[in-house]
Amino acid sequence: MHHEQLPKAEPGDNIGFNVRGIGKNDVKRGDVAGPADNKPTVAEEFTAQIVVLQHPSAITVGYTPVLHVHTAQVACTFTQLVKKMDPKTGAVKEENPQFLKTGDVAIVKLKPTRPLVIESAKEFPQLGRFAIRDMGSTVAAGMVLEVKAKNK
Repeated sequence: MHHEQLPKAEPGDNIGFNVRGIGKNDVKRGDVAGPADNKPTVAEEFTAQIVVLQHPSAITVGYTPVLHVHTAQVACTFTQLVKKMDPKTGAVKEENPQFLKTGDVAIVKLKPTRPLVIESAKEFPQLGRFAIRDMGSTVAAGMVLEVKAKNK
């Protein structure tokens, strides 16, 4: 299908397309296109539920790992550890914990260091799940619960 015009694309097809007025160097990894009447949300801050898979020490407020969301790779800062939860029952174990360690499930607030398009996992699963990587390994995985949109 490379350099071949098709009437439609099916799931699994790898396609390319051109948009008048946008050069190939204007589009970067992580850019998201969407309909004009329901534009993709650029996050000021977002709330997510994460599972800490493996971290050598503890995760605290101010920790800034790289989030891998869809094709974007953006550093995000932990601004608040809202609550620690029981992984089996989902019940709240601790409100406003001081740190998170390997095996913990928690609700956290994150702030991207540069513009990032992200959506709630309930509304748009493809843009609402992410991996947290640091020091060459996957530290945690998570899903977005709520997005505070950046004012345009």
